[in-house]
Amino acid sequence: MNNISFVLPRRASLLQAYTQKIPNIYTTDFPPVPRVITLAMSLAGCASLVQIVLQDTSVFSKEDHPVLLHGYHFCVVGQGFGNFNPSRDTANFNLVDPPQRNTIDVPVGGWAAIRFIADNPGVWFMHCHIDAHLAWGFGMAFIVENGVGEAETLLPPPSDLPQC
Repeated sequence: MNNISFVLPRRASLLQAYTQKIPNIYTTDFPPVPRVITLAMSLAGCASLVQIVLQDTSVFSKEDHPVLLHGYHFCVVGQGFGNFNPSRDTANFNLVDPPQRNTIDVPVGGWAAIRFIADNPGVWFMHCHIDAHLAWGFGMAFIVENGVGEAETLLPPPSDLPQC
């Protein structure tokens, strides 16, 4: 996404690295836009409300992408063909009764806009469900920090958790 290929860590899981503060497992310098447009993602956040616009504008070939976000159900506020235009397309978002999903199909040569409340702490993987695309690095992880109260706080790992 945004021309950054996701590479699974080999020394520790992303969740271990986050909770145990293990350095050099992941970076947080995800670019807001790609240098060359392939599949683009733009993020907009307000407190714990996250909006993601997934854009399929590959310069080599256009293809649909079934994108899954683990740990959440999200609202599909908009979808369309061609390039997403924030000034035009945002005005047509369905904010009244948007469908709720955990997987969205980004249309061939089009876009999909989703929103969710980031209130489930942990490290959550988002990736394309086409196996080859996942192997090519079409994925990313969201780190959702603890919120307020017990229901929004990540439990520590059990003392007998086996090491990876």
